[in-house]
Amino acid sequence: MTEILQQTLRDKAWARWLALVLIASMMFFAYMLADVMSPLETLLELPLDEGGLFGWTSTNYGTFLAGEYILNVLGFLIIAGIILDKKGIRFTGLLSASLMVIGAVIIFVAVLPWFQTTGFHNWLNTWWVGMPATAKLSAFGFMIFGCGCEMAGTTVSKAIAKWFKGKEMALAMGLEMAIARLGVFAVMLFIPRISNHFDNSIVAPVAFCTLLLVIGLMFYAVFCLMDVRLDKDLVAIGEMSEDKSPEDEFHVSDLKYIFSSKMFWLVALLCVLYYSAIFPFQKFAPRFLYETLQLDSITTASSLFSFFPILAMVLTPFLGAFLDFKGKGATMLALGALIMVACHLSFAFLLPVFPYKWFAVALIAILGVSFSLVPAALWPSVPKIIDEKILGSAYCLIFWVQNVGLCLVPMLIGKVVDVSGFKTAMIIFSSFGIIAFVLSFLLKIEDKRKGYGLELPNKK
Repeated sequence: MTEILQQTLRDKAWARWLALVLIASMMFFAYMLADVMSPLETLLELPLDEGGLFGWTSTNYGTFLAGEYILNVLGFLIIAGIILDKKGIRFTGLLSASLMVIGAVIIFVAVLPWFQTTGFHNWLNTWWVGMPATAKLSAFGFMIFGCGCEMAGTTVSKAIAKWFKGKEMALAMGLEMAIARLGVFAVMLFIPRISNHFDNSIVAPVAFCTLLLVIGLMFYAVFCLMDVRLDKDLVAIGEMSEDKSPEDEFHVSDLKYIFSSKMFWLVALLCVLYYSAIFPFQKFAPRFLYETLQLDSITTASSLFSFFPILAMVLTPFLGAFLDFKGKGATMLALGALIMVACHLSFAFLLPVFPYKWFAVALIAILGVSFSLVPAALWPSVPKIIDEKILGSAYCLIFWVQNVGLCLVPMLIGKVVDVSGFKTAMIIFSSFGIIAFVLSFLLKIEDKRKGYGLELPNKK
């Protein structure tokens, strides 16, 4: 009888895994909108005198990509962390999902042919003349979406930590990342085909992804109802006070414990360097493959790159389970960074010499292995080094540091591609990986010295 009374909703396997599916689906749809323009870059950059509707440059495209992170870098993510720790995962998740929908709608309006006939379009064209009005409004929409997307990412991490506490946490985080990355696969495989079906339209793919985000918002609302029930169970067993939840115990002054943590800064710097060599590359990859392999269409290039998340999707849950039962998180971080360096150097020097599709797919798939190792080990490690009541702020601050790189690097790469081509860009990505590799060893040394348990299993 005592055992029955001690059970909560998260102790029921079906409930915690259903909760995971609901919140992971929201991130799946978010990843689709985040990368929807990647297979469409050549349409955006088709010159106006050649029949193009937008006339962007690679620099404009890079600035648009940077828009996703600008407000986060300027401090929104720090505020998001405080909101998350003060208001909890339900309020913050619904807010973040709503921001993503609003941002997507703005991007949708920006790519509508009707928008270019408006006075607002003409007014936007009167300042910062080097960037078309469509790119300016799209970048603004991407700013709003980016605030919601990054806030959602941290909220999901804290939600999983709550629902899988003492259980299969790394496996759950791995599965969430795998489902989210399925969005990258879907974008690269299906978005060019949707565009082609509607006569090389950009409107149709953006509309499709916006609709999916609305569905994601609904899914998260269902999760919130489940989370209300879980809180009641936690109160009933005495794990949480009815008047004072763990989120209410947070104080802004607690942030000093994050900023003073050496482990936090090692994790945050490793994160920004690693992801700065992955996500910006992902945005430029279809065009890179199209030009390097001299393919017949951008659709073919996008299809080739769709293999990138395949191995990541398959391996990440297994790596998460390995972490739960065996550990070795810091070692996995180092191995993932090393693989990433090898792949980008191969893109720079080997693929142009051996421009074969099978070779490109092999490199892309191996890069996916790296993208399994690092995130699978990185995010479940944070609860080991940061107290639970400031965990949301810690995740947001890591994302904030990461967003600095993700904001600046696309602009840098766009400029580099315009000036000297993709080889230099790949070398830049490789240099990020080398520094991340060094940081992973420093992390391992510090963990061994302080005993945080990064190399130990998560399962209790």
